[in-house]
Amino acid sequence: MLVDSHCHLDFDQLSSELDAVVDRARAAGVGQMLTIGTKLREFDRVRTIAETYENIHCSVGIHPHEAEAEGNDVTVEKLLALSDHPKVVAIGETGLDYFYEHSPRDLQQSSFRIHIDAARKTGLPLIVHTRNADKDTVDILREEYEKGPFTGVIHCFSSGWEVAEKSMKIGFYISISGIVTFKTAEALRDHVGQIPLERLLVETDAPYLAPVPNRGKSNEPSFVRHTAEKVADIKNLDIDSLEQATTDNFYKLFNKIERTA
Repeated sequence: MLVDSHCHLDFDQLSSELDAVVDRARAAGVGQMLTIGTKLREFDRVRTIAETYENIHCSVGIHPHEAEAEGNDVTVEKLLALSDHPKVVAIGETGLDYFYEHSPRDLQQSSFRIHIDAARKTGLPLIVHTRNADKDTVDILREEYEKGPFTGVIHCFSSGWEVAEKSMKIGFYISISGIVTFKTAEALRDHVGQIPLERLLVETDAPYLAPVPNRGKSNEPSFVRHTAEKVADIKNLDIDSLEQATTDNFYKLFNKIERTA
């Protein structure tokens, strides 16, 4: 069984035909999906999807792009309240994005720390987005971990090696998306070769970043198989071993989910 550890099933490209998307995922051997919260004002849609399908769970959080638009709404107390639901199994996605900078850096950093505090208090894993912000991401994770431990994942990893190395030192996992199949992703493939198997997850980030051979299409959870096959090739593993390891890792990290397979 494969797991798509990060997708956005509430986005219009997928929600408009969600039953078919879920059926195609099942046919591709994807037994579990985690759909991700990015805006508190739209969290009800995310949670409803998770409530509707047995093999879908969700997270609650504010994407760094939304740190300014929703900054007044994000508090530790609110995240704690919303995460007190059987289908909510993680905090985020949160983090830093200095590539687009849709929100000021100071507001992104403040929101990031609030999410970390919520993860620490709930014991739920933190889902971290980082782009063009390696140093500040590593510094904030280190500073906050010194206040008290928490766990999590660097999602859609495409950063420098220091982000992977330093986050793994505090127990984080590293999730690999379809970027690993892109022709230009040689550095990422080198990093994947160095990441211990017991720290790897796979994801789609659907509807974005469709892997080869589906470049140009809207991504969906069934396509995670192509990413897994590429990672298996990089790690010199058969696909069954890669599936087993990444699925085991998923359930270790997101341990609020009851494993059924």
